[in-house]
Amino acid sequence: MLAFLGSLLALSVTVPLLVFMAAPYIRKYIAGGVCKSTVKLNGKVAVITGGSTGIGKETAKDLARRGARIILACRDMAKGEAAACEIQTSTGNQQVIVKKLDLADTKSIREFAENFLKEENELHILINNAGVMMCPYSKTADGFEMHMGVNHLGHFLLTFLLLERLKQSAPARIVNVSSLAHHGGKIRFHDLQSEKSYNRTLAYCHSKLANILFTRELAKRLQGTGVTVNALHPGSVQTELTRHVPLVDIIWRKITFFLKTPQEGAQTSVYCAVAEELESVSGKYFSDCQPAYVSAQGRNEETAKQLWKVSCELLGIKWD
Repeated sequence: MLAFLGSLLALSVTVPLLVFMAAPYIRKYIAGGVCKSTVKLNGKVAVITGGSTGIGKETAKDLARRGARIILACRDMAKGEAAACEIQTSTGNQQVIVKKLDLADTKSIREFAENFLKEENELHILINNAGVMMCPYSKTADGFEMHMGVNHLGHFLLTFLLLERLKQSAPARIVNVSSLAHHGGKIRFHDLQSEKSYNRTLAYCHSKLANILFTRELAKRLQGTGVTVNALHPGSVQTELTRHVPLVDIIWRKITFFLKTPQEGAQTSVYCAVAEELESVSGKYFSDCQPAYVSAQGRNEETAKQLWKVSCELLGIKWD
């Protein structure tokens, strides 16, 4: 009995000690890939949607540190101004501007684009980063289901409106922040706005699949223009995206050790925006700063074409 208790005591000491010793290596694995590019962006202009918090803010901070002029396209101007001030202070780059953009309202998107084109002569990097995740059923100002409206259609329209400026500034890059969740998505053309049935988790997955398909189809149409487009999965990151699901949010806060920090989560966005080796790479999907596997649905050419056509119809635009 004493021998058993002695073994148990030794085990109770050894296991925590091993976990403590292994923690830095576990943390490094969770952090994932790091963008190693040292490229400078002096004279370059970047637009980042949702740049006031989380991954978007950290992406903006990195690009600002490289010398780029940054336009934070934000729904909440107060948060945007606070983020811009923080980025200016930490990077020494005063060229960090905040502009109003509500991706849940096509009128706001058009106003943002109109003002941007009046004020900025160039655009080299467009990072479609903003998004909503697992929110209760609701619709945008134009009647689109919120996930599909913000995550896909809002960025689809914004890219359409800014594309000529990107072409004029080539070489230029478009970066679409998607997710591993696209593997669980499906484009349900018979119920694109989830009016017949709604599941907040699946709605998020559907919209992230739409990001992948948009990237794929846009890349084909941009061949020869000097503008590339790629999508990415940032990883499981400590952000505000889980705020609509209290239980998930609580769990997320309890397991932060196993989640990427926003800075770690921004690495693949930065990589897609600046890496020299991606200069002519387009239509691909990345995770941890390396190519990643795309679901069968995400590789379906016919679905990509159909989604493009339907998106144009819903937004009332002609994009050939």
